[in-house]
This record gives sequence, structure tokens and C-alpha cells, in this order.
Amino acid sequence: MSNNTSTPVCSQAGHRIPFSHLILGPALLFMLFFSGCATVGRDFPAYQVPRIKIGETTQTDIRSMFGPPWRVGVEDGTKTWTYGKYRYGLFAETSTQDLVVRFNDDGIVTSYTYNTTEPSR
Repeated sequence: MSNNTSTPVCSQAGHRIPFSHLILGPALLFMLFFSGCATVGRDFPAYQVPRIKIGETTQTDIRSMFGPPWRVGVEDGTKTWTYGKYRYGLFAETSTQDLVVRFNDDGIVTSYTYNTTEPSR
């Protein structure tokens, strides 16, 4: 009898799971869990936020300042663009930064909200 590690060791309803998958799956989960880091969204130039002028800045202006939005949506019937980056860490500090811009039907900024957990510079 040979001890071949690629021989299927588990069978359920005709489906066999190779031994290597039984070892690699939990090992990958262990590494992901203990790396303790996840990032959602993408960087945007937050230093541009003070340039936004309610009633003046257009969607084209916003796109040239910040690039394409990470998310688009509607809030109370108003078109919104969201820029955000969220870093979560199990063993490190969480860091978040987001900008939500609201536009009227003509594509002009009606309001915006900028939030961050980053210290002021």
C-alpha cells in the first residue's frame, strides 16, 4: 500500500476531495485571518476636498479632481458619488476616509460630506 498524498481521502456523494485541498484550504484561511488586514475602496486625493464649491462645482470638475467614483447611487432622489478607502486591521489601526458628493439634475454639487479617521495635518 502506497502513501500517495495526491490520492483522494474524502468522498461524499461521489465527489472526492484531494488531500492537498484538505491541507491548503485551512492553511490559506489561517494565513488570511492572521494577516489581519483588509482594504476596501481606493485612494483618492483628499487634499482636493476644500476646492469643492456648493452650487458651482460640476460632475466634470469632481471627476477631474478625484477620478471616477468608487460607487454611484441615489440618496433621497439625489444622485450621489462616493469616493472611499477603508482599511481594517486585526492587529493594526483601522483607517477610513470617504467623500460623498450629491448633485442636482444639472450635475452641480448640492452638498458633500467628507469623513476620515486620519489625523489632521
